[in-house]
Amino acid sequence: MNVAPSARLSSLLVALLTAVMTASCVSIIPSLVPHVDAEKDIKTQFPFRSKFVDVLASKMHYVDVGKGAPIVLLHGNPTSSYLWRNVIPHLAKTNRVIAVDLIGMGKSGKPDIPYRFDDHMRYFDAFMDAMRLKDVTFVLHDWGGAIGFDHAMRHPENTRAVAFMEALIHPIAWDEMSWPEAHLFRTMRSKDGDTLLMDENYFVEKLVPAFAGRPLGYEEMYAYRAPFKKVAHRKPVRLFPQEVPFDDKKPADNYKRMMATYNKIKTSKVPLLLLTADPGAIIKPEVAARFKKDMPRLKVQAVGAGIHYIQETQPTAIGKALVKWIGALPAWKGAVVAP
Repeated sequence: MNVAPSARLSSLLVALLTAVMTASCVSIIPSLVPHVDAEKDIKTQFPFRSKFVDVLASKMHYVDVGKGAPIVLLHGNPTSSYLWRNVIPHLAKTNRVIAVDLIGMGKSGKPDIPYRFDDHMRYFDAFMDAMRLKDVTFVLHDWGGAIGFDHAMRHPENTRAVAFMEALIHPIAWDEMSWPEAHLFRTMRSKDGDTLLMDENYFVEKLVPAFAGRPLGYEEMYAYRAPFKKVAHRKPVRLFPQEVPFDDKKPADNYKRMMATYNKIKTSKVPLLLLTADPGAIIKPEVAARFKKDMPRLKVQAVGAGIHYIQETQPTAIGKALVKWIGALPAWKGAVVAP
């Protein structure tokens, strides 16, 4: 059947308009994120000596300061230990603080691997084995939540407590996201994500400064850009959005693994602290309320205004809250997971 020229033209115009609108929506999303009131005099320097450990034929970067029972700080996408620069000094007054860069990120090695959730777990497990840490308190953010909780629930004998903020610890529900949020995730998970996240470095250039909640300066942006100057090195950033499990059970293996870990968290006795920000991004009030219902032992504390990278707006409040909570923890007695 022949299609009239006018019909073909109409179809092309619709397709073109849809493409333009889709691209425009993604491009304007960062501008929709509000700035919030951040604390004053947030330092840009990262004054810590770099250390490296050999892990699975590659290297992982970390900083290690202070003395005492260890606190492991774990970041997410697309950040690094640099995110914790203003939190570390508070914790290092009373504890040994280890902030690690996930494989492929920060100053860690960039091996040619798929960079799926399972890959990050293998490398983080190997890092923890190499460090031989005991009595660990984990402090988790973003994908660091999924990775850190997965490890902690499989190694209760070494886990003292877990604190988390704006962290992925449970599959995300599509209907709990706003239209711009859902559209952004769907775009990043589609083929368009190749151009957006690899070629344009959109996550680093647009989403980090937007979801930091305040304008980031040259030195800060330089630190976040540094690991991903080469397009090939942006593979972990591109893969992470595809790895997030949603309530449609995709990807299926990650959904199953994360739900299994979440069920362990609910039935364990590991002390938990959730730090929330206003308005937040991943952990909004209704999500925090659900976590509290599922885990009655969970302590929830607000730290002030923030979007997602709340270490960039409230590092002192975060540091003080963690120091107070960790200082009040009961003496460690080994494994605390219920039988």
